[in-house]
Amino acid sequence: MSTTSTVTESGSAGAGSAADAVEALLTAIREGWTGRVPGLLRALGPAERRSCVPALKELRLANRGEWTKQANQRMCALLVAGAGCHPGAAGAAGWIGARDFTGRSWARHPALADVVEAQPVEWQIEVVSRLAAKRGSGFNWDLFPLIERVVRRTGCVVPASDEFVAEWLRSGAGRQSGSLTTLLERLPVDTFTPVLLPRVFELDDVAWSLDARLGARPGDNWPAAIAGLPEAGVFERAELIALCLGRLVRGGRAADQRAFLSVLTALAPTPQEYAARARDLLVLLDGLSAVAGHAQQVLTALDEAGLVEPELVIEASAVVLFRAEKKLVRAQLGWLEQAAKRSPERSGPVALAAADAFGHPDSTLQERALNLVARRLKTAGEAVLPELRLAAEALNPVHHARAGALFGATVGGSGGSGEDDTAWDELLPPVPVPVPLGEPLATPAEVAEELAVLLAAGQPGVAVFERVLDGLVRHAHRDRLALVGALEPVLRVNRWQNVGRWQDCGPADALYPAAVVAGQVDPHRLGYVFRNKGRHPLRGEYNSVYGTVLAARIAEAAERVGTDPVPLLLATPTDTTGALAATALVERLAAYEAAGATAGPADLNAALLRVAPTADPAVLAAAERLTSPAGRWVAAWLRGGGLPARPSERVLFAPGPDSPQPTRAWDRWWESVKRLAVAQAGSAGGPVGPAGERLGPEFRALLEGTEPSVDRARRQNEWLWEPTVHWAAMLPQHREELAARWLDRFADSADRERRGGSAMLVTLAEAGGPAGLALHLALAYCLGARFPEDRTAAVDALLVLAARGDLDGALLGRELGELVALGTVKPNRLAHALATAAETGAYATVWSVLAPALPALLGGEALRGTADLLAVATDAARRSGARGPVPEVTTTAARPGAARLVKEARALRDVLGAA
Repeated sequence: MSTTSTVTESGSAGAGSAADAVEALLTAIREGWTGRVPGLLRALGPAERRSCVPALKELRLANRGEWTKQANQRMCALLVAGAGCHPGAAGAAGWIGARDFTGRSWARHPALADVVEAQPVEWQIEVVSRLAAKRGSGFNWDLFPLIERVVRRTGCVVPASDEFVAEWLRSGAGRQSGSLTTLLERLPVDTFTPVLLPRVFELDDVAWSLDARLGARPGDNWPAAIAGLPEAGVFERAELIALCLGRLVRGGRAADQRAFLSVLTALAPTPQEYAARARDLLVLLDGLSAVAGHAQQVLTALDEAGLVEPELVIEASAVVLFRAEKKLVRAQLGWLEQAAKRSPERSGPVALAAADAFGHPDSTLQERALNLVARRLKTAGEAVLPELRLAAEALNPVHHARAGALFGATVGGSGGSGEDDTAWDELLPPVPVPVPLGEPLATPAEVAEELAVLLAAGQPGVAVFERVLDGLVRHAHRDRLALVGALEPVLRVNRWQNVGRWQDCGPADALYPAAVVAGQVDPHRLGYVFRNKGRHPLRGEYNSVYGTVLAARIAEAAERVGTDPVPLLLATPTDTTGALAATALVERLAAYEAAGATAGPADLNAALLRVAPTADPAVLAAAERLTSPAGRWVAAWLRGGGLPARPSERVLFAPGPDSPQPTRAWDRWWESVKRLAVAQAGSAGGPVGPAGERLGPEFRALLEGTEPSVDRARRQNEWLWEPTVHWAAMLPQHREELAARWLDRFADSADRERRGGSAMLVTLAEAGGPAGLALHLALAYCLGARFPEDRTAAVDALLVLAARGDLDGALLGRELGELVALGTVKPNRLAHALATAAETGAYATVWSVLAPALPALLGGEALRGTADLLAVATDAARRSGARGPVPEVTTTAARPGAARLVKEARALRDVLGAA
């Protein structure tokens, strides 16, 4: 009879011996019978339980990292058994809270609670207090139900750790499945509430929990439930209002701020309660727009009711009138107007406060502030004129004449003509200079140190990866034993695990040749990558073409250090853009020939694509003296100018739906998009060498032609990887080709409103090669990106291109006009980006872009934000001294009425027509 047949359903050991009872427990764990573990543990004494711990640790190690159903069942059983076999509370808490057991809901199994509750109460309290102090993992903290159960049953001190409070909040104050009570009914009677609710106001990232509706009935949400606590006598209203305002004053994530604002509005403080906290409200005027707007409305009402000191409107204006949000500024000017009407004696301070808006970027708000001052000027008296004259210098020149007439003095330089305003020297950033890669790593210790840095970095740069790869090759050739000794501490901590199915080969995979050097990996043995036999360990199932190139280089380096060491790598760049100086490549090939070494195909191919063109006769002559096949190919490559540039052709991608009722609409985003894209012919594998040499298939894939298509759109959603600096470093002299192949990512930032689409734009602007249609179109998309940080990156790229003399303003302007007409780029976002560029002093650059865009912007129906763009254009034209009429501007300026678009067009017309 087998051992397992002696185990009854109750879990007792039929054989009666301690050894059989231990074996029965271990068998239940191996079979994943978690429900039997508590009964089997009851059959063991303290000594037998302790004796099981080493075996449990071995089983845990053997199942670590497994994702099969059987392994999951074994790990769950192990968690429960370990909790009962550790006699000390510290050991049990360490076992239950170990990373191996978190994130898979094993801690929620009822068997774990049974085992814990079978222990002495003091042991339980110490275990849960230790668990409550551990950091949570994942969205739901699996340890919370166990801790909550023990705390509520024993009545011990309620844990107040961040994780426990956050999970209490997420769970709806311990809401049980199928509970009939609402949170409004549950919260006042929960013994955790007095301890944990004040801590909620100290946490970050709680917006989702605070905003969630826990049920359909009224009161089943946190704002309503918190607002009901004063009536239940649990908290005083003043205390809750203070907690809310204090949290809002502290600031934080926008979503959190909005969530706590919902709690505050649910409490509905009375005017008297708000008046007691007026200073807190004043601080909120400098916060999130929604919070500032609420504070402004409350303060305005308090001022009208006479519940705050009259000077508060002046203090509030000093904050609000410098904000970018036009709605807030308009409301503040309205508050000032009403304050002066109620109390004419306040006209002087009101007029001076309103003058703060003279420097606002929006010309219309400047005009509104000037109108307010004009209406209050008579009552304010002449005492305010000196300060108003000084403030008026910040006005847009179109308002200078009127301000001069109002304040009795010339405003804006020589008679308000604006001559001084045009005396502006274009300010552009310094031309970026590539950073040299530096000398090769000199010792094995330096290689090990740089490898550790590479593995610790989240996104290592080009320099650290290339230096490590070259260092491994160099020192494996010079002194392999010394290199193995230096690498031992790094490899002890970092074990090579293959790239995995869903991973792309990346710079951290330089660990692979290091493991080969140390003899931990056989570079000639193909293995398993997520059960796929015969796949190279550096190539997952979803490698990008760039990851495949990187895998080819790393794999070849690993093979060479293992069997045929070479003195150095040919493709190591000479600067951090990935560029390789022709002089360095020729010298390296000469060193190869002197050492009798043969160039690796992947290394040579990578070097050919990186080498910078040169016309230096000395370098070309040195290349001609090379005699090896690789040397002759490089000489021919340099003589022919390397890889030729490929021009881009603009095409419209607008396929529309290809079936009436798509079953996976989320995968067919292209059906609703009209996108300007480019088509680019491939390079047919690059120039052929003198002996018919061709680039390898991995490298030819980098140069394949590209054009928009539904098939490419489908693949885009399957392409898991974002472009990196290492990808750009593979073709450092061909940024136009890279821009054409990455254009979808840049376009996503505007028409699909994805965050981070501009991340590589500055890298391309700083790279080599022609800047053609693809790069300018990518820049146009990102200047109209949804998120401000992406627009800021686009501005940086714009200024870099301008500083290098590579910006084609007319081309960029025309593409922007087309994108605005398509609805892809919104004028208000573009205005924000170009205003940011202009504020750096690049007024001529901004005008060179906007001038060719104006016909498309004004040729049809004007879109929201077009007036903002005209205001930026007016300032740029005035500052850069641009002259000459634009027909579309003149036509718009001639329209009747006083719409803002017409007024801005008239201002621009006047600037362009000035003598």
